[in-house]
Amino acid sequence: MNRIAIILAAALAQACAVLPSEDLERGNYAATMPEPIAVNSAQPGTIFRSDAPMGLFMDMRARSVGDILTIQLTEQTNASKESSTSSSRGTDIDTGIPIFAGRPITSGGTNILNTEIGSSNSFNGQADASQSNSLSGSITVTVAERLPNGNLLVRGEKWITLNHGEEFIRVQGIVRPVDIGPSNSIPSTKVADAKITYSGKGSLANANRPGLLARFFNSPWFPL
Repeated sequence: MNRIAIILAAALAQACAVLPSEDLERGNYAATMPEPIAVNSAQPGTIFRSDAPMGLFMDMRARSVGDILTIQLTEQTNASKESSTSSSRGTDIDTGIPIFAGRPITSGGTNILNTEIGSSNSFNGQADASQSNSLSGSITVTVAERLPNGNLLVRGEKWITLNHGEEFIRVQGIVRPVDIGPSNSIPSTKVADAKITYSGKGSLANANRPGLLARFFNSPWFPL
């Protein structure tokens, strides 16, 4: 009985150790506010005011902290691996007919010390694995930082609340302003050091999560 109690306690401890965090925080993905604009000291009525810029001929693509940028998610990966191994070996040994005092050793006319040994072994192994993932859609993020070389550090998140839970997608990475299209968008394949997270929480996410004992029996802590 004590042994069963120890196993159950270990299962609960291991399961609690792998429980995901409920807040699902992996960094600050909140929208970045733009830098404050210096107020113009000119008198009202002047032609140019820095606190009210004219955007008639302005390039509206993201380039400053706080600007928004749309990332088109076009992620698709396919990986496959296959390996095979085969080996064989054979051995034959014949000691011949031993001679003692000039005559072979026999019993009833039959050689009794002649020895022949033969062995063979072979091995065949084969393994293959394949995996494919795809993610499509779009998410609008904000420029969090403008790097010294002009590249932009962008990040943002999108939450979708459904009937039985919440789903979210988070994106963070570095983009080059030259890769941003006229529609102020960029494909995710051109985002450097991209970190894309798609997950959720709620009753549907919990239903797809293994139970406590199942996690323990599938963990490295299970001795068998």
